[in-house]
Amino acid sequence: MNKIIFLPRLQRERDKFEMLLNQTGFSRQMTMAGVFRNLSIKDLLADVLSREQFIADRLSEVLHGENYSLCTSYTAYENFQKTNGYPDYESPLCHKEKLDHLVIQKYKRISLDDIVEQELAAYISIVSAMEKLTHEQCLDHDLFHRVAEHTYKPYRRTGMEIQRWLKSIETEIK
Repeated sequence: MNKIIFLPRLQRERDKFEMLLNQTGFSRQMTMAGVFRNLSIKDLLADVLSREQFIADRLSEVLHGENYSLCTSYTAYENFQKTNGYPDYESPLCHKEKLDHLVIQKYKRISLDDIVEQELAAYISIVSAMEKLTHEQCLDHDLFHRVAEHTYKPYRRTGMEIQRWLKSIETEIK
């Protein structure tokens, strides 16, 4: 993989995700529970935001020559989450596919507009960092895979839940 291929792929996945969010329409619909279990699109977007913030921070560390160490103890894992506001998504202690209830709770009282603004800023930070990194840095730190894990794979998972929900409410209307 290289940045010439990866960055347009990331943008295409991002565009699909944004188009799906735009399909949901009003902000009232985005805050209605029931999209996935008892969660709203806003809740799912908060999860996406936390994953993007995680990888944006890791990219910043690579740019500044800092080292990131996986949390290998529960104490370190809890301290990481308290310090950063999101879990160590690359730790073996983290259930990568599961939504983190602490992240969801953290964003419950934050407006949808603020979450969208923060999420967009995190995405821009990721793209900016990837553009600055050399190909060798990307390979040395497995960044193509890691960025995909924390951006467009969550976009796809979240998108599937939103599409399933949109189909269910379409059926109810008919």
